[in-house]
Amino acid sequence: MPYIAPMPSTRPPLHVVIAAPRGFCAGVDRAIKIVELAIERYGAPVYVRHEIVHNKFVVDRLRQLGAVFVEELDEVPDGVPVVFSAHGVPKSVPLEAQGRGLDYLDATCPLVSKVHRQAQRLIEAGRHIIFIGHAGHPEVIGTFGQVPHGAMTLVETVDDVAELQPADAENLAFLTQTTLSVDDTAAVVAALQQRFPAIRAPRGEDICYATSNRQSAVKQIARRCDRMLVIGAPNSSNSLRLVEVSEREGVPARLIQRAAEIDWTWIGNPAVIGLTAGASAPEVLVQEVLDAMAERFTLSVEEAAHIPEDLTFKLPRELVA
Repeated sequence: MPYIAPMPSTRPPLHVVIAAPRGFCAGVDRAIKIVELAIERYGAPVYVRHEIVHNKFVVDRLRQLGAVFVEELDEVPDGVPVVFSAHGVPKSVPLEAQGRGLDYLDATCPLVSKVHRQAQRLIEAGRHIIFIGHAGHPEVIGTFGQVPHGAMTLVETVDDVAELQPADAENLAFLTQTTLSVDDTAAVVAALQQRFPAIRAPRGEDICYATSNRQSAVKQIARRCDRMLVIGAPNSSNSLRLVEVSEREGVPARLIQRAAEIDWTWIGNPAVIGLTAGASAPEVLVQEVLDAMAERFTLSVEEAAHIPEDLTFKLPRELVA
């Protein structure tokens, strides 16, 4: 039988630069494991107040395992365990759970819990807190719920700082949401410190290591790329910030939850495309996007220089004993 040479591929070439690190952070990984282990330990259903993390793929998979997601505790029946999400909850939520005799597991990211403890200490010291964050985000709601009403003021922008009229400008402190833009937050902090020189800063950086690292990784690859795809949910603060980082570097970016959401017309025929994933997006979705690209392009794939991340957080004792 005569040899028939394979037809050359008619798919255009595309070089994909994958940011590193990307995807799950230690806090997200811990929160998901808490739900999985709770289902394993107690059996389904296990109720979860709010999405455990902001990712539909993750939430749907846990739902298939037996998790039931609700917005408030009054939706949780008596006698079943409930998990609080990684974003943190107001103090009133565990108190309500205790009052009803519910078994609960707190999956709040330890780095968010650190901000909660700082807020409590600052209030005990008699300071008013200026909190830098996004109105309505679950983490902001949870942090405000750690202190008495009126003890904390939210700002989002430099313009908000200009409008502040604190009762005692010499007795202020500031804290931040953990998933903000590093650059935006630096500008707001600078405005606060310029206007209120006596304001007390946090003991350490509040923006979490994973948020900072993922933004830095996008900056490192963005200028080599014609387009940037960010895998993440539209309600994921850290994922939205990655889109903003790319666009500030002059590179058009789009947020997608799954490969099916790729706008191929927008993609066009680039020479190089960047790819990353927010801290709540699993690696399987990165591979899904690469597979979709491989159906249209002849791919060459490069993983960018890696920023090591080896932090892990302990699981609740009652789940690992």
